[in-house]
Amino acid sequence: MSRTKNPKVRLFNRHRSRRFDRDRLESFCRRLSEELDLQQTWGVILVGDRKIAELNRRFRHRSGPTDVLSFPTSEEDRRVDPYLGDIFISVETADRQKTSALEDELCLLILHGVLHLLGYDHETDEGEMHRREECLRDRLGLPIR
Repeated sequence: MSRTKNPKVRLFNRHRSRRFDRDRLESFCRRLSEELDLQQTWGVILVGDRKIAELNRRFRHRSGPTDVLSFPTSEEDRRVDPYLGDIFISVETADRQKTSALEDELCLLILHGVLHLLGYDHETDEGEMHRREECLRDRLGLPIR
């Protein structure tokens, strides 16, 4: 497998009330970029329920918080700037739904979000995204939900 020379992930913590191992998340993001051979930079923004509920309402027309939202950059914009897109994760929702460590849940949500940035859609792809996600969970040592 080829490895990226310098995968760049921007990790922003906009939610300060839950503690987690930032180094572990950054390391996971680098490993995920390498595993997927991503050449583009992408971002992860950790927020609270209030912010993610606002984004969910505004962009998906759904009420209430969700765990993860992905905002891929358009193909046209990628021709100018190869930025892949941004993933917003509610730390509060992740903390409530975790079955093991919070970092495990955040890594699972990052993986899920990156697959959406790459164009996978579990609502329409007849299980393709789910199968890819399970394979990557196994390869990256993440727990199965």
